[in-house]
Amino acid sequence: MDRDTRNAAIGAFWVLLVFGIAAYYLPTVMLAIGNVSTILAGVVAAVFMVAIFIVFWLRGRSQRKKDH
Repeated sequence: MDRDTRNAAIGAFWVLLVFGIAAYYLPTVMLAIGNVSTILAGVVAAVFMVAIFIVFWLRGRSQRKKDH
């Protein structure tokens, strides 16, 4: 395994770990926020889902810039 693939694997591990932990606690957080506002709980869930795609989109942009 060369340096680039090792760094990519470590980065992927951290992204999966952070989003996995966040996904594990998301229902608890949504229930707690839902006691205050159901709309806010929905916004939190939407932000979580969009954040996953933003992270991978930014990673793709970074890789494209590096390749050119």
